[in-house]
Amino acid sequence: MNRTSLTLLIIGGINWGLVGIFGFDFIAWLFGGTGAILSRIVYVLVALSAIWCTTLLFKGERFVESRA
Repeated sequence: MNRTSLTLLIIGGINWGLVGIFGFDFIAWLFGGTGAILSRIVYVLVALSAIWCTTLLFKGERFVESRA
């Protein structure tokens, strides 16, 4: 689950980089526009991955503190 979430976040980050630099939304282009159901599913999965990885961030701090 962690690797899948991280992979989706990387895809989302690269996509946002493309949007910011070139104005090109790769996910929308790939799946037929920002309103296409597949694009929306990918966007939601990226958002859920961000929420999941946020919990990992705090778990990581506790793990580091307990090992020190």
